[in-house]
Amino acid sequence: MSDTPEKTEFQSLQNHFLIAMPGLNDPFFHHTVTYVCEHNEEGAMGLVINQPIGLTVASLLEQIDVEVTTTRTLEDLHVLTGGPVATDRGFVLHPPQEGWRSSLQLSNEIMITTSRDILEALGSDRAPRHFLLTLGYAGWEAGQLEEEIADNSWLTIPADADLLFHTPTGQRWEKAAERLGFDISQLSSEAGHA
Repeated sequence: MSDTPEKTEFQSLQNHFLIAMPGLNDPFFHHTVTYVCEHNEEGAMGLVINQPIGLTVASLLEQIDVEVTTTRTLEDLHVLTGGPVATDRGFVLHPPQEGWRSSLQLSNEIMITTSRDILEALGSDRAPRHFLLTLGYAGWEAGQLEEEIADNSWLTIPADADLLFHTPTGQRWEKAAERLGFDISQLSSEAGHA
C-alpha cells in the first residue's frame, strides 16, 4: 500500500455551463451562467452569458466606427459582460462559420471568435445568424475552478446552443438549472456539507 494519495483523473468542463449557486457571494458572479470555453490542468476561461452591460450591439459598433449596413435590427441585442478580466476585449460566441482571422471551434454547435473582422461583420449581412457579444472574460488558475465546485459555488451541465442563442438573457440562469430538474430559486443560499 502506498502512502501517496491517488491522483484523480482530470475532467475538463470545456463546453459546459457553470450555474452560480444562490450562495455564491462574489457580486460579479451572482446568479450567472458562464460558458466554459477552455478548461485544462493549467486553469479555465469562460464567458458569462447572462449579464447585459447596458449597451446595445448597435451602439458598441457605432463607438468603434463600424458601419451598420444590415437590415437586421441590432438595437435589441445587448452586449454582455463576459467577466472581470480584459474588459476591453470582445469575444463573440456563434455557430461554427468559416472565414474569421481568430476563431476556435469549441463544439459542433459553438465557436468563439476574437478578431476585429467579426465585429465589422456584425453590422453587415455577413454576420453569423446567431451570436453573443461579450466584453471581458472570467479566468481561473490551475485547480481554482475545481475548488469552487467542491465548495458548492457552481453547478455544471453540458452546454447547448439552444440555451446560448435562443433563451432570453434574463431567463438563462433559471432555464439552465431547470435542465438539472429543479427550480434554483428554491435553493437556500446557505451552503452546507452532510
